[in-house]
Amino acid sequence: MSTSNQLSPGMTINIDKKIYSVESCIKVSTAKGTPFIKTKLRDLLTEEIIEKNFKLSQKINEVSLVEHDLEYLYIEGKNFLFLDIGQLENALVPPNILADKINYLKEGIRIKALFYGNTIFSVELPQFLELMIIKTTSKEERLSVANPTKTAVLETGAKIEVPLFVEVGDIVKVDTNLNEFIQRL
Repeated sequence: MSTSNQLSPGMTINIDKKIYSVESCIKVSTAKGTPFIKTKLRDLLTEEIIEKNFKLSQKINEVSLVEHDLEYLYIEGKNFLFLDIGQLENALVPPNILADKINYLKEGIRIKALFYGNTIFSVELPQFLELMIIKTTSKEERLSVANPTKTAVLETGAKIEVPLFVEVGDIVKVDTNLNEFIQRL
């Protein structure tokens, strides 16, 4: 158990059975009233940011998120099924947690996930993946001096801009954070 005086950005706390990440906190002193701690908190499930004030030395329930390595297996219904490598158990991840990372999932991809209890709060893809090009724009569409790239569709369904020399069947290295082509392999 911590107190509000110990709050700092990056901490994870539990308020009313919801898990929040502390985005910012400052001590506010007023001439007439009692000082308090003003915070901005991010709900780890909904990504909603709220503002909350705490009295000085108010008890705060700090929690620790546990990192697990997961390996993608397949889609099961609307969720995505992963194998928790350390626990050797299945983990269902809802699409709202994965967000646009869904575009880079294929069987065997390993990700890092942050858990609190049995609930997954966030996932992180490897920064670089090697994926195959399955489709590119036609020659007529890509003729442009101003834009010497073309759109390519990866085997996972993600779309990226690639140089004109990249063709269907090529394996490319992709930066998943920036959604960018790095090199042809």
